[in-house]
Amino acid sequence: MNRTGLFIALALTLIVGLLFGIYPELDLKLAGLFYDPAAKTFPLKFNKLAAIARDGAMWIAWGLALPALVALIVKLARPDRPLLMSGRAMVFLLITLLLSAGVLTNLTFKSYWGRPRPVTVTQFNGTEPFVAWWDPRGTCGRNCSFFSGEGATAFWTYAPAALTPLPWRPLAYAAATVFGVTTSALRMSFGGHFFTDVAIAGLVTFLVIWLAHGYIYRWPSTRLTDERVDAALTRFSARFRRTGQSARD
Repeated sequence: MNRTGLFIALALTLIVGLLFGIYPELDLKLAGLFYDPAAKTFPLKFNKLAAIARDGAMWIAWGLALPALVALIVKLARPDRPLLMSGRAMVFLLITLLLSAGVLTNLTFKSYWGRPRPVTVTQFNGTEPFVAWWDPRGTCGRNCSFFSGEGATAFWTYAPAALTPLPWRPLAYAAATVFGVTTSALRMSFGGHFFTDVAIAGLVTFLVIWLAHGYIYRWPSTRLTDERVDAALTRFSARFRRTGQSARD
């Protein structure tokens, strides 16, 4: 999580945003690579192996977050016991997953950015007009295309990659990139997302992770310690228990 990675992500965001903003038809051309005009559908969305791969990718991503979630639950249930893992790592993994794959996607953009999915636009035998990535005025009412929640979840694997030992970190970043790109390509092949939906999901997720890593690990003014996280959770759990006891009395 150094500045080189940040500059690359910002440059890619600028390039993708401008290129597909000026030439939005590129999104249609890329989606068209997976579309069968004769059958008037995206054939891979009916492929069982592709569906298994899609579900498996989400299980892998959530599996990487599971130790942090278990550590939090155990700590809240037994505040007298030390955390089962590094407190900073737990906070880093859960906060970045919550923000990138939850708040920014499903609770923010996908709920209020009415871009229709490829499978629903008129160019691919749907009923809704295509809109560019930057236009929130599409006709989709809910669970819309921009930006991809599954893409964000897949690219979130940059977060556990950032916590691997330094000698292994470049390999971990490469694996996270391949995982994110492959999962995103599957979503495109099903007609579920345009290229910009998954590309911007990956870039936004990386930026969230970069900022959170800086806040928790790198920047002296905000840097956390494992002991500080453990103590804060102990106090929170004790206060929560007292409040619950008072409500029962």
